[in-house]
Amino acid sequence: MSNKRTTGDRDGDPMAKALYKPLSLAVGVAGGVLASVVFKQVWKKISGEEEAPHARSEDYTWAEVLTAAALQGAIFGLVKAAVDRSGAAGFRKLTGTWPD
Repeated sequence: MSNKRTTGDRDGDPMAKALYKPLSLAVGVAGGVLASVVFKQVWKKISGEEEAPHARSEDYTWAEVLTAAALQGAIFGLVKAAVDRSGAAGFRKLTGTWPD
């Protein structure tokens, strides 16, 4: 069973939807930058280190490297979803069309 709502105009103006693509790309890049900043701050707070471990660094254990990667993935996924959703909602407010 799906909770997907189907209200609103799904077909909309093709020109408005074409404008959404570059806007979505720019917002996505900004979201990536934001996610990077958030991850660095969270990592610094929980580990006390400025930089997260890199996968090929032999100075860290597997657990440290994988924990950092999992945290980074979770933060990037969360920020991406929030930014994408906000962009779509803003687009709908401006154009009356929900982007697909």
